Amino acid sequence: MPPTATSLAPPAASAVPRAGASNRAIAAWLLACCALVFAMVVVGGVTRLTHSGLSIVEWQPIVGTLPPLDEAAWQDAFEKYKLTPEYKLVNAGMALDEFKGIFWWEYFHRLLGRLIGVAFLVPFLWFLLRRRIPDGYGWKLAGIFLLGGLQGAMGWYMVKSGLVDDPRVSQFRLTAHLALAIVIFGAMQWVAMSLLRPANADGGDERVRSARRWAHALAALVFAMILTGGFVAGIRAGFAYNTFPLMNGHVVPPEIMMLEPWWRNFFWNMATVQFDHRLGAWLLAFLVPVLWWKVTRARAPDRARTGAHLMLGMLAVQIALGIATLVYVVPLPLAAAHQAGAVLLFAFALDVAHALRAAGREA
Repeated sequence: MPPTATSLAPPAASAVPRAGASNRAIAAWLLACCALVFAMVVVGGVTRLTHSGLSIVEWQPIVGTLPPLDEAAWQDAFEKYKLTPEYKLVNAGMALDEFKGIFWWEYFHRLLGRLIGVAFLVPFLWFLLRRRIPDGYGWKLAGIFLLGGLQGAMGWYMVKSGLVDDPRVSQFRLTAHLALAIVIFGAMQWVAMSLLRPANADGGDERVRSARRWAHALAALVFAMILTGGFVAGIRAGFAYNTFPLMNGHVVPPEIMMLEPWWRNFFWNMATVQFDHRLGAWLLAFLVPVLWWKVTRARAPDRARTGAHLMLGMLAVQIALGIATLVYVVPLPLAAAHQAGAVLLFAFALDVAHALRAAGREA
């Protein structure tokens, strides 16, 4: 049968994926992955606070997807845990039912990590094979996936530090594990925002450029603040100096530099580590309102102004959560909310920085 005029006609515009539609689809996928990483960070905090992180003593990325399915398997996992320093020095005499309680937190934490890997890799390959990834973004997405693999390895490297002699994981490995999670979260968010609103060649006036510099600096400061929080958690510094605004009656506690050599204080001294974390909070309490003022007086896009409002409000909530967590000696709900608030504050800081980068264009 000869082709008809209808069969020779080009497909309807709605049937051909437009570049804008592809960008929005990829951005939506990345933001969904950001939500999963956010959940991963919160669950990781709960795992640490419930002392569950050392309950699974093997790293089995594939086989470990399934939990113990019968009583014999549970007993085998428990016997392996009994060989760890944490059981011998902290949890000696623990019953099997108690072990199951900490096991499930760590299992869910690892399962969520596997889910994130699948949720990232499968759509990435689909977009790649369909050639829907814009030029210049393929290597960025591949780099994020490699960071995810490194994060899994770092998680096990962290756990191993608590299975040798000390029943607690290394504060350095814990902080590196947290830092990688935040970097992955931030990279996905930034790429998603860039796909939704590409940067404009117009850099804006001097007020916008000044606000942009402040926004980038404060995003870096929030990231550094999260790292100091990692060290606070790593050496359990939140269980000391549970007063505010003074630290047991002092602005600067006298024992802040008691360790030798001096640099050890910044990583092992509870007074110094907590003081550094508090100092970061005070800096943000002063500098974020300055950024808010700069953004609101500049000719910035509405998105930047909204982001600045959200960042200022989130900072107030986060500081309140931090103070409450400290004063009430690290209760689980408040501590988990404080960790979640740190990620949200970082997300709002990145949003403001990116909105100012795209000043003058809302594509």
